[in-house]
Amino acid sequence: MIDTTVAHPARRYNYWLGGEHHFEADRASGDAIEAAMPTIRLMAVENRRFLGRAARYVAAQGVRQFLDIGTGIPAPGGVAGNVPAEARVVFVDNDPLVQEHSAALRGEGRAYIEADLRSPAAILDHPALKATLDLGEPVGLMLAAVLHFIRDDEDPQGIVRTLIGALAPGSYVAASHATWEYVSPAAVAQLTAQNPGGRFVPRDGAEFAAFFAGHELVEPGLASVAHWHAGDEPQPRPAIEDVACNGLVARRA
Repeated sequence: MIDTTVAHPARRYNYWLGGEHHFEADRASGDAIEAAMPTIRLMAVENRRFLGRAARYVAAQGVRQFLDIGTGIPAPGGVAGNVPAEARVVFVDNDPLVQEHSAALRGEGRAYIEADLRSPAAILDHPALKATLDLGEPVGLMLAAVLHFIRDDEDPQGIVRTLIGALAPGSYVAASHATWEYVSPAAVAQLTAQNPGGRFVPRDGAEFAAFFAGHELVEPGLASVAHWHAGDEPQPRPAIEDVACNGLVARRA
């Protein structure tokens, strides 16, 4: 059941991207965050572009299976439009509105699972995943702008370890994570006021990269999502202070 009175990250993100699938609560929350961080829409767009570039990079390494957790409401620039047509993809999200639009994510070699990243075993054991992906072969695990919704007491490191540990050697994980490293103290105070339950957890680059310790980071390693492999994007690239989101791609050891 969709609760339209409470803002949801997937719908708020859709609002920032200029989509149409959001409600008053999502818009109010999005506007309040934008008041504290006026470049939040740019951050959303650049994160989406990073996701597309990362998916293309992983596909260029010969990977033809993808597990996209935190898919969000279907929109241009996602995994589906940036991997070969023959690639098998499982999309995962926990917003009922995404479920309503999931027909666009289903098809030959494509499946959608309504599940929560905080329960990684349930995702890995889901019949739809087992019917679509062969975890004995390399997989591209996509975790774009989702880990910052996992609190420290929910063991984000363990979640990442469980997911990557289920993948075959030669798999890749692409991830992005918001940071307040470059945000002014005044803006941080405003943003904190918009996050009373602590559901959103910004982490600095070192904390984020630590989730992937033991795995080989693809050059240039950790970087702003606006700069990672962005040579073909419109130049000049946005400042890291305006985007405030780190990204990386790691190869499973």
